[in-house]
Amino acid sequence: MQFEKINGLIDAPFTPFHENGDVNLEPIPRYAAMLKASGLKGVFINGSSGEGYMLTDDERRALTEAWIKAAPDDFKVIVHVGSCCARSSHQLARHAAECGAWGIGAMAPPFPKIGRVEELVKYIEEIASGAPMLPFYFYHIPAFNGAYLPMLDLLKAVEGRVPNFAGIKYTYESLYEYNQCRMYADGRFDMLHGQDETILPSLAMGGARGGIGGTTNYNGRELVAIIEAWDRGDINAAREHQNFAQEVINVICRYRGNIVGGKRIMKLIGLDLGPNRTPFRNITPQEESAMKAELEAINFFERCNKF
Repeated sequence: MQFEKINGLIDAPFTPFHENGDVNLEPIPRYAAMLKASGLKGVFINGSSGEGYMLTDDERRALTEAWIKAAPDDFKVIVHVGSCCARSSHQLARHAAECGAWGIGAMAPPFPKIGRVEELVKYIEEIASGAPMLPFYFYHIPAFNGAYLPMLDLLKAVEGRVPNFAGIKYTYESLYEYNQCRMYADGRFDMLHGQDETILPSLAMGGARGGIGGTTNYNGRELVAIIEAWDRGDINAAREHQNFAQEVINVICRYRGNIVGGKRIMKLIGLDLGPNRTPFRNITPQEESAMKAELEAINFFERCNKF
C-alpha cells in the first residue's frame, strides 16, 4: 500500500486534565487552532507527551473523538494506540479508523520488554490489522521501553507482512541509523524525525521532510522556521532557530523534561492544561516561577507559539 508522506511537523499534544485528574476536553478546539496557526500540520495524540499509558481506553477514545472533531481543515490526526495489551491496541486502532483518524501509531510496550525484531513485528501486525486502511507508524523511543532494536532490520522484516506499515517516528540519537532507514528501498518508508533538538542535521543529510515533536507545543514557530530557512537556503537563520530550540530544551530539562516542564509552559503562554498524572511529580509554584524567569532570559515569550 502507498500512503501520502508527511511534509512538515506534527505535534505530540499534552492531555488536558482537570485539577482532580479527570480528562478535560474543553481546551482541545482552542489548542488545535493554535497549533495550526503556528504552522503545525497535525497531531499525534495519546503518546508519551500525552501521558497515554496513564489513560484508560475509554479516555483515549474520548480524546480521539474530541481531536478529530476539533481538527481544522488539512490537519492530520494520528492516534497512538500502543498498549501493554495488544488486543486493546487493536480495538483502539479500529475505533480511530471508525472516527476518521488520518493514521495510527504505536511504540513498543514497556512491559513485557520486546527483545527481538520478530516479537516486535508480531505486535505491530496485531495492532495494524485493526485499521488496515490507515497508515501505521512505529514509534521508536527505546529510552521509554528498552526496545533498543535495529530499525533497518524492522523495515526489512515488516515488508510484505504489514501492508499498511507506513514508516517510523524515530526518536533516538543515531542519525546514521535514521538516514540508513530513510534511504532503504529507495526511500519507500516515511521516516518521521522525532527529536526537536536535531532537526537541522537531519535536513542536511537529505531527509526529515516530516517530523513529530513534543516541544512544538509551545516552540513550534521556531521549529517550523528551521525547515523554512533551510528550504530558502538560509543556513545561518536555520542554525539560529535550531540553537534557540536547544536553549529552550535546556530549560525544560531542568524541570523534568517536556512532559512535566513543557506542559506547564502551556499555562505560561495562555492555555492551562492542568496537572500531570501519577506518578509524575508536578511542577511546584516555586519551580514555575524559576522556569518562567529562565525562559524570559532567553526571550522565549517573544518567540513562542501565540494564541
